[in-house]
Amino acid sequence: MSYLLRREEVLDGTQLGAMLEESPARAAQAILLAAGQGVVEAQALLGQILLDGRGIARDQPLALRWFGIAAGQGHLMARNMLGRCHEHGWGCAANTAIAARHYRIAADAGLDWAMYNLANLLATGRGVLLDHAQALALYQRAAEAGHAKSMNLLGRYLEDGQACRADPSAARDWYRRSAEGGDFRGQFSYAAVLAEEGLIDDALGWLRKALAAGNVNFLRVSIDSLLNARHPQIRQMAEVYQQRLSELRAV
Repeated sequence: MSYLLRREEVLDGTQLGAMLEESPARAAQAILLAAGQGVVEAQALLGQILLDGRGIARDQPLALRWFGIAAGQGHLMARNMLGRCHEHGWGCAANTAIAARHYRIAADAGLDWAMYNLANLLATGRGVLLDHAQALALYQRAAEAGHAKSMNLLGRYLEDGQACRADPSAARDWYRRSAEGGDFRGQFSYAAVLAEEGLIDDALGWLRKALAAGNVNFLRVSIDSLLNARHPQIRQMAEVYQQRLSELRAV
């Protein structure tokens, strides 16, 4: 597919996203043009590519500015990304209280990612008062909206009985849905449940999926859990996880 962009042409968000997949540098030019002409989806995309350095030089302060412009026009993911920037100090001083305010605006408007991010702050007491009941409620709302990462954390609350009545059966179901939704932590959680049920082959299959998608922090923490597993075949996966962790760290 080729794209011809005249000066007077402004692409919509779908077209810009497709172009970004095919040619990041070419897309950056189109995104800059469209953002400057007020296309809100382009403004949010410009913030993201500036944050990532994708097709354009990385510039976190400028990314923060464009997220703010898009959020001011009601773009919920841009509002969520403002929260991410303030939480992690991307283009500004880290401030989890400010991050929480941005997350809450987008969460109240129905954005599942913002519900998840706000719940994470509430569950750890960062920038807000520690409140597991609120965190659980947000994870549940996001999970019911189809957010795979929230499904896994909802499962954890239900398994542990924290801020709710323990319900292992419901926890298992949410872990399964998270795993099937592609969350590597959910895949690991579901594998653990399957292993305890003696379904070792199924558990190993999900552990391999989690391995393929997992990041450094996940792999590092998971190795200890695997080493302490009851079943020898599950324990053997610790070596495979360690090998993958070494590969990622070497990049």
